[in-house]
Amino acid sequence: MRVVPIASIGAIVLLLSLWPARAQSVPHLNVRPVCRGIAQQALNPSESGGPDLTFNACVKNEQAMRDKLVGEWPTFSRSEKTNCIGEQMTGMASYTDLVSCLEMAKEARQLNQGK
Repeated sequence: MRVVPIASIGAIVLLLSLWPARAQSVPHLNVRPVCRGIAQQALNPSESGGPDLTFNACVKNEQAMRDKLVGEWPTFSRSEKTNCIGEQMTGMASYTDLVSCLEMAKEARQLNQGK
């Protein structure tokens, strides 16, 4: 019976050891849950477009943020990428939030370096 927990722990350790290498490429986030939540908030009749249009617009905006991120990716440090990607994996993933995290981390780094 202890084989399953040990195997699970081994898999987790392996994934965590590979995480820094993965952090060096732009992640593929599942933005559907966050966009679904935004669309559900648009159920209010006063909202224009309704939930379907809101969901589609959200997904489109998130893809545009990912495209922006691809161009800016080399300007962020390894630790900034690792920390901000880690934050995205603990909640509802959003490229908008990831870009904000990375930009704030880069600004903080530049302030600390006296630039």
